[in-house]
Amino acid sequence: MPKKYFRKFLPSHETFKQSRWTRWLGGWLHHPNLWHLNRHSVSGGVAVGLFTGLIPGPLQMIGATLLAVLFRVNLPVAVVTTLYTNPFTIVPLYALAYELGVFVTGYHNGQSSVNLSLPEMTWVNWPVVMLDWIVSLGKPLAAGLPLLALSFAIAGYFSVRMLWRAIVIWEWRKRASRRR
Repeated sequence: MPKKYFRKFLPSHETFKQSRWTRWLGGWLHHPNLWHLNRHSVSGGVAVGLFTGLIPGPLQMIGATLLAVLFRVNLPVAVVTTLYTNPFTIVPLYALAYELGVFVTGYHNGQSSVNLSLPEMTWVNWPVVMLDWIVSLGKPLAAGLPLLALSFAIAGYFSVRMLWRAIVIWEWRKRASRRR
């Protein structure tokens, strides 16, 4: 059921292959697993999206695309999954990554508490302000971000696999009860 529901929103493999916007990429984006909805491809796409979602700025979708092509997992799922980070969630996620980094490294930047609130930003200066804010958090953030991204990716991968398996078993049982 979920497969049929999502299939109507995704482009077909042939449509994508013949698009003038993607034809120049040759065979890079034409691997069938990049577009198929199966347990392996979708769970891998979720893992890639959760991992790259913590990359700052607009680079997360580019990173998700590159890793999805590299690992041959569902590309649209990987790109859409990166959207769990947004202006409302980025500060709590980076605070969690910072705290995880402090826990793992034991390094506190010589401060008892770091100011995790975002500085004042405008539409013009936000990239520079965000970069300065991230750099000010230092080693704990540098250690915590990859660890948090990896733990999100592993949890997402196995959660999707288990959920997919549970739905398949439920469908089997429903079909078996209809036959009786």
